Amino acid sequence: MTRIQHLVPLLIAATAHAGELTLEMKPFSVTHSLPAIALPLESTPIVLDAEAWTEFTITKIAAHGSSVKKGDTLLACDAEGIARKIEDTRRSISAETLGLAQAQLDLSTLEKTVPEQLARLKRGAEQAAEELAYFTETRRKAAEEAAAQSLKRNEQMLASKQEELKQLLKMYEADDITEDTEEIILQNQKDAVEYAEFALRMEMLDHERTLSVSLPREAISLTQNRDDTALQLAKGEKDLPRSIELKKIEVAGLEASLGRNTQTLAELEKDRALFEIKAPADGTFYHGSIEDGKWTSGELIKGLHSNGSAPVKKAFATFIPASAKMAIHAFPDQATAAALTVGAKGAATLSGRGNMSIQVSLESLGATPNPDQTYNATFAAEWPEKSQVAAGQALAIHLVSYAADAALTIPSKAIAYGPKGWEVEVKLADGKTEKRPVTKGISSAEETEITSGLEAGQVVIVP
Repeated sequence: MTRIQHLVPLLIAATAHAGELTLEMKPFSVTHSLPAIALPLESTPIVLDAEAWTEFTITKIAAHGSSVKKGDTLLACDAEGIARKIEDTRRSISAETLGLAQAQLDLSTLEKTVPEQLARLKRGAEQAAEELAYFTETRRKAAEEAAAQSLKRNEQMLASKQEELKQLLKMYEADDITEDTEEIILQNQKDAVEYAEFALRMEMLDHERTLSVSLPREAISLTQNRDDTALQLAKGEKDLPRSIELKKIEVAGLEASLGRNTQTLAELEKDRALFEIKAPADGTFYHGSIEDGKWTSGELIKGLHSNGSAPVKKAFATFIPASAKMAIHAFPDQATAAALTVGAKGAATLSGRGNMSIQVSLESLGATPNPDQTYNATFAAEWPEKSQVAAGQALAIHLVSYAADAALTIPSKAIAYGPKGWEVEVKLADGKTEKRPVTKGISSAEETEITSGLEAGQVVIVP
């Protein structure tokens, strides 16, 4: 019971808000009002399309909306920094050109001398190996034999001298008288024996040193020389070709660096021309960009003043030639765009100048939506003489997308989609109601045309 008492006020409220509408044939039209903007058909975006330089400090910029003559300065920037950079780059290119020439000469020299150096190292290693082999196989044995033979010869010489002295002594003893001449001969022989003894001692020392010191040392020296030259050859076979490759890498690096610097210089010299932009013709200078039917300024124009910084790679200003004609751009939503067709005619009014009516026609309509779900629409306008419409001025466009002299319409809120499709609640003769399926025609925000399912004179329930 309590629940029913709560529902009674709701039922009374619903009945109070519901209305009845008797259908009748009457004129019906769908109109649209669109905010729009006047923009030139011809304009030049001001973009610092720099390739290498990024700092553009403004020293002078034409005021927004100012009229300019051909050749007037629109923008001037401080060029001191880029001038220094260009000069530094030129010096760097000169130094790199000389360095590259020297490196190329060094490479050419290496390519000629490295094979010769390798050949010398190979010959040295082969000769050292041959010397060691010859010493080991032939010369050492020959030297040992020569030393032994020399020792033997000295021994024989001593023995011969001793025998001669012995014979002289026997002979002189037999004479029993020794003359002065004989004394001299005997003394000479004694001296010869003494010298032969000395020579033998020296030869024995030489023989011993040859066998125990000189020949072993020479063997070691020849072995070391063979090993050293072999090592030098092995090292040279790796290092010398590598020196050519390293020099080639150096040359390639210098060529690449020189190429980059040359390109940078060309880009800098091209960028230098951006430091002063002049008007290409008589016209008007705007701060902000005109793109895709919109005039935008945003954060970019905040730096457009003396000592400010001009952005790079982004349009921040626009030049509009005096001869440019104006078009009107609007951005209808999807429902409005669907109702429009190219060629549709209407009127536009300037904000604050309602007494001026401008005839317009839809010239183009985008086929795909923008990210904000609007569509690009461009209107051609018949501008009154001396209309003095400026780019960027706001307008309102008024269009009739559909008109019928006699149509059956109901409030749009009276139709709803149900199990059988679109339905309208109809009041019967006995006062009861029932839902009837209907066919929708053209709709506006407030009214919807019914093309079948209802007749004039019927009463529909309007929530």
